[in-house]
Amino acid sequence: MSERTATVTRETAETSIECTLEIDGSGTAAVDTGIGFFDHMLTSFAKHGLFDLEVDCDGDLEIDDHHTVEDVAIVLGEAFDAALGDRSGIVRYADRRVPLDEAVAGAVVDVSGRPRFYFEGTFSQASIGGFTSDMARHFGESLAMNGGLTLHLEVDGENAHHEVEALFKALARTLDDATRIDERREGTPSTKGTL
Repeated sequence: MSERTATVTRETAETSIECTLEIDGSGTAAVDTGIGFFDHMLTSFAKHGLFDLEVDCDGDLEIDDHHTVEDVAIVLGEAFDAALGDRSGIVRYADRRVPLDEAVAGAVVDVSGRPRFYFEGTFSQASIGGFTSDMARHFGESLAMNGGLTLHLEVDGENAHHEVEALFKALARTLDDATRIDERREGTPSTKGTL
């Protein structure tokens, strides 16, 4: 199997980010975004998706967490897109539901090259530490739009920490399943011949 890795950088007036992703990794992560809970979620994402992930972000946290979370999702989506290349041989579709105590989250993905995003649910508390809960939804949207993913996410629960964490874990497991190489497949998984 060819090496499915990518490094993406992004420099704006709001953030400076470097992200390295290895799809066929072992779940190791080195993450520093300046938002403790977001670092925890990205580390969990890497661990449960078996992705090797490095993220270094210097963002305008004196304003709020929006630009940091959004821009990290943008570069992570771009890294998935670059690392997958023409998507030859991948499974393409996957879905998972993941519980965390009273919370449950689900993710359905088509690694189609056609970005779409849908979300169902609400978060029980407005924030978790320095992380605005709704930024979990926006993270999924920005990842999908920049990774060429059709992505449906849903969440339900009573504790925002558990809801967001279950969501990141469901997303990780789903992307791991969908990006795996299917040894029976030759070429891209589409009757069009391309994704």
